Amino acid sequence: MLAGIKWIFFDLGSTLIDETAADTRRIMEMISGTDITEEAYREKRFEMIRKGLNGDLSTIDYFGLTKTPWHSEDEVPYSDVVSTLTELKQRGYKLGVIANQNYGTEQRLNNWNLLQFFDIIAASAELGMAKPDPAIFEWALKQADCSPQNAVMVGDRMDNDMAPANRLGIHTVRLKRGLGAYHEPQSDDEMPEYTISMLAELLDLL
Repeated sequence: MLAGIKWIFFDLGSTLIDETAADTRRIMEMISGTDITEEAYREKRFEMIRKGLNGDLSTIDYFGLTKTPWHSEDEVPYSDVVSTLTELKQRGYKLGVIANQNYGTEQRLNNWNLLQFFDIIAASAELGMAKPDPAIFEWALKQADCSPQNAVMVGDRMDNDMAPANRLGIHTVRLKRGLGAYHEPQSDDEMPEYTISMLAELLDLL
C-alpha cells in the first residue's frame, strides 16, 4: 500500500484519456492510398512494441508512411475517470497532470469537465520540456511544494512515466491500458511499484 501520499500526478493519453478513435483515424489517414491494411499496420506495430521499440515511429518507418496530425478532438475520458478523481479529491489528495501534450491541454481538460480536479498542469508544449526529461517532474514537484516520497505518478508508459519518476524517488503506478499495456520493462528503472488495469483500482492502493 502507498503511504504518506499527498500528491497524485497523472499522465493523460491512455491513462485518463481514451485515444482509440484518434489512433484509428490517424492510421486510416496514413495508409490511405496505399495497399497497407489497418490490420497489417496494427500487427506490425505490436511486433515493434514487443521488441521494445517505439511502435508508431518504427511502423511508420517500416512502411515508409508519412505521419499525419493527431486529432485530439477524437479523444474522450475513460468511463472510470470522473468517479475515481472525485473520490480522490474527497479523500483530500491533491491532483496534477504531467503529460506530453500538444498546446491547449487546459482547454481540452475543461472541455472534458476534468480541469476542476487538477491543481497543477505540467504539459510539455506549454513548458517546453517533455517526458522522460526529469525536469518536467521536478517542475511539478516544485509547484506542488511536495517531496518525491510524498508523490505518486500514474501512467501507462514505462519509459516516459515509470523510469523518470522512479529515478527521482516518486512512487509509481502503471496503468495497463492502451498500447502501453503491451510494453515490457527494458530496465530496472522501468519497473513500477504497482500495476493496475483500471484507474479505479488506484483507490485500493491508497
